Amino acid sequence: MRESVVTRLRHPWTLQARLMTAVIGMVAFILVMIGISTSAILSGVLYVNLGAQVDEAASSIQSRAAFSSTAESVLDSTRFPGGTLLVLNSRSGYTGAVVDDDGPRALTDDDLGQIVETLQSTEITAQTVNLPNLGEYTVRTYAAPGGGAFLVGLPLSSVTGTIGAILTTVALVTAGGLLLLAVIIAIVIRLGLRPLRAVAETATRVASLRMEEGDVSITERVPADQVDAHTEIGQVGTALNTLLDRVDASLSARQRNEELMRRFVADASHELRTPLASIRGFSELSLRAMRQAQDDESRQRVALAVETTEQSLERILAQSVRMTTLVEDLLLLARLDEGQELVYGSVDLTRLAVEAVGDARPAGPDHAWTIDVPDRPVELAGDASRLHQVVANLLANARTHTPAGSEIAVSVAHEGDEAVLRVHDDGPGIDPSVASQLFERFARADRSRDRKTGGTGLGLSIARAIVEAHRGTIAVRSTPGDTTFEVRLPARPADPA
Repeated sequence: MRESVVTRLRHPWTLQARLMTAVIGMVAFILVMIGISTSAILSGVLYVNLGAQVDEAASSIQSRAAFSSTAESVLDSTRFPGGTLLVLNSRSGYTGAVVDDDGPRALTDDDLGQIVETLQSTEITAQTVNLPNLGEYTVRTYAAPGGGAFLVGLPLSSVTGTIGAILTTVALVTAGGLLLLAVIIAIVIRLGLRPLRAVAETATRVASLRMEEGDVSITERVPADQVDAHTEIGQVGTALNTLLDRVDASLSARQRNEELMRRFVADASHELRTPLASIRGFSELSLRAMRQAQDDESRQRVALAVETTEQSLERILAQSVRMTTLVEDLLLLARLDEGQELVYGSVDLTRLAVEAVGDARPAGPDHAWTIDVPDRPVELAGDASRLHQVVANLLANARTHTPAGSEIAVSVAHEGDEAVLRVHDDGPGIDPSVASQLFERFARADRSRDRKTGGTGLGLSIARAIVEAHRGTIAVRSTPGDTTFEVRLPARPADPA
């Protein structure tokens, strides 16, 4: 017994079982109470009617008791209902009779002795007696004319039979109704909980997925036919689908970030490996030349060693500068990602563009440079040095990836509440296959533009990071002969004067 209780505690009932038990139990309780109440009321009515029948029989017997000496003769004098019981206390003693199917017959000594004590009192009282051979009777005593008393009774079998039939009918109807109710409730609850089962099955399938690493895509969703926003369970399914959509998007973003990080580490390693290999090679060359000069004291060997060492140091310095620039760019990107490295102040974008074009002209004398700026300054709040770096990177990108004779045009405008900077060139354009990744770190468009000078591939990614740190946007539109980089930044309101 204890083990079964523990088992039930370990395995709680399902929601369907609890709902069915609660509903059927409550309905059964109500039906039982109705049956009991109905039986009690009907029983009282039947007992009252039975008492009235006893009084009616007694009134008929009372007028005949004075003329008969035995109970059997009294009952035989007129027609009485079947089962009518009469015990008469006359001068000749106690006599009793009962009406059965064949007419009145005398009571047996056992039955007569059971009810003789009832006649000891002449008060009219109602009692219930259980006779050995006749069963239960409701009896009453009455005073007989001329002295003495008599007892009249009717069987309770009619009352108990009627109540028993009613209780049996109520029990059968209740059992059938409860069985039908159980079937209907089971069907209704099962249909009602079908969306919840779909939610549970979907959650189980999602829980079985391995999402620790790799490209994980959650395609499991609660079926559309099981989602109804007008029901509570349907709202749960909708919420689960929304959650799965967001988790799937987060996993995809995590995978993209991991791929970008792996590609970033690989590209950074590749960029650093070249200058490091050069530094190591030129260092070994210088060291070998110095050792050879020490072994051979001729002036020619010493002069050659000095010349070789000087060239090696120059190459080492150049590669060190290149590696330092790469590390500084990476550090700048990391700080911009953390929201650092910006010093805000008032920036005149018009002046900044003019200065950037003036700095870029000496580096690209074979390009045609034009600038279009408004008469009034276009001011904004930002970091002047970093915004200058954005314009310089865009100009260097245009100069590097366009052939000699190409025109590079820079324009500044105040459009609404935004300051807009555009860098346009009429070069060969950007390959559509790399346009979507143009602002990624270490991204290059070498296949569509002839890159004449080496670069780290971080210029545009740094420009995007700086612009986004200023709550702006940067975009590119490119077709052969028409490429435009557009930077939009929040601007100060124009001066009404």
